[in-house]
Amino acid sequence: MHILVVDDDPHILEALTVSLQLQWPDNTIHPAADGAAGLVAFYTHRPDLIVLDLSLPEKNGFEVLREIRRTSAVPVIILTARGDDLSQVRGLELGADDYLLKPFSPLVLIARIKAVLRRIEPPSTATAGQTIVAGQLTINLHTHEVLLRDEPVRLTPVEFKLLAHLARNAGRLLSHQAILDAVWGAEYIATTDYLKVFISRLRAKLERPGEPRYIETERGMGYRFVRPAEVITPGSGGR
Repeated sequence: MHILVVDDDPHILEALTVSLQLQWPDNTIHPAADGAAGLVAFYTHRPDLIVLDLSLPEKNGFEVLREIRRTSAVPVIILTARGDDLSQVRGLELGADDYLLKPFSPLVLIARIKAVLRRIEPPSTATAGQTIVAGQLTINLHTHEVLLRDEPVRLTPVEFKLLAHLARNAGRLLSHQAILDAVWGAEYIATTDYLKVFISRLRAKLERPGEPRYIETERGMGYRFVRPAEVITPGSGGR
């Protein structure tokens, strides 16, 4: 596995490179000290995960993330000293999978990386052949492929896990906390505002003005996946 770390602080960059290499000695860590170098490393090495600072020379982290998301759904964890709500929301809306503040514990970062990597583990044989079709939306639970009007939809691992959880429970109102526990884990500290950003990202990719919505909001309570027309392929086992 290849991990790209982009940070302009040489001490943090070295510490991250060493700690990640110790944690995963068989993996390759690619350090980059500015945004432009980070993008070169991204296109050169096609990493499996990216740890990205926001306050970078050449190109800032927002610009780097925006360009990455034009072509890739690779997991991205933002690691930054910018703790204001606006920066967090902007980072998540641009497609980050997680947002961690400096100063940070290397153990916490490693735990966050492991949590993100669990979402991209190879599908289990239990999901083989399972496909949910709802109107013009097709969700393959085994391959993690999503089609809308027969066109592929690029989702990040978190977005897919969120959509899959909602779709498996179609018609049921799921509370904010139940969704957070199922998708991010009960031990993960995330707020309803955090969830709201990811729901908004899904809607932007799946829904069009004037067309039926796949995700309904019950204000103050949670979200419900609705399917205008559903077909579950053989082997799915229904709901």
